[in-house]
Amino acid sequence: MQPDTRVRRIRSYVLRSGRLTTAQRRALDELWQTYGLTLPLPLPLAKSLDTRHGQQQVFGRAAPLHLEIGFGDGRALLHMAEQNPHCNFIGAEVHRPGVGRLLLQLEARQLTNVKVFCDDGLAVLSLGVAPRSLQAIYLYFPDPWAKKKHHKRRIVQPAFVELVASRLVGGGAFHFATDWQPYAEQALQCLEQSGQFENCAGANRFAPRRPARPVTKFERRGRHLGNPVWDMVMRRIGA
Repeated sequence: MQPDTRVRRIRSYVLRSGRLTTAQRRALDELWQTYGLTLPLPLPLAKSLDTRHGQQQVFGRAAPLHLEIGFGDGRALLHMAEQNPHCNFIGAEVHRPGVGRLLLQLEARQLTNVKVFCDDGLAVLSLGVAPRSLQAIYLYFPDPWAKKKHHKRRIVQPAFVELVASRLVGGGAFHFATDWQPYAEQALQCLEQSGQFENCAGANRFAPRRPARPVTKFERRGRHLGNPVWDMVMRRIGA
C-alpha cells in the first residue's frame, strides 16, 4: 500500500522519554510477538486487513474492526475490547510506557481481540489499514496545542478528516472527545465542512457523553481540574 500523500508530516505529538518499569520492559520484549504489529505490514496483509483472510492472519478471525489513535495508558481500549468481544481492536500509541502497560493488561486479562502499534496513529491509519475497513475510529483527548502558533500541530485537520473518511466503512463512526473548547469547535467545523460525515447529534451540536464511552486518564485529570468535556460522534456518509 502506497503512502497517502495527503497526510501532514507535522507531528501532532511530542515524544516524551517516560521511564519504563521493569514489567513494562519485559512486556515489550516478551509480549510483542503476541500482541504487536509493526509498520510496514507485510503484503498482502497491508492490503487485506479488512478482509476475512487479512484478519484471520492478524486476529485468527474476521470481525468488525475498530481503531483507537493515541490510546495513552490503554484503559479505554481495554474497556472497549472487554465490552465488545465480538469486535477486533487496533490501538496506536507512540509512548512506550503506555504500550508496555497495555501489553501487561492484555496478558493478564487474556484478551485476544486487541493488537497494538507502537507508532504514529496517522501512519497506522494511512499504511496499516485498508480503505473502507474500519467500523469505528476513536480519538480521545489528543494534545490540544493551545497556543495559536501551534494550531497546525493539531491532528484534526482537513487532510486527517479525508483520511479518516477513506478508512471508514459507510455508516462507520468517528468518535472524538476533548476538554479544550476551542479545539472542539475547530474539529466540529472541520468535520462538518468536509461533507463526508453526518453529525449524530445534529448540525453544529456536540453529543452528550455516552455512558458506554470509557473515562480516559486525561479525562479524569481534566475532571479533577473542573474542565468540561466536548464529545462528538460523526457518521460516515455513503454505502
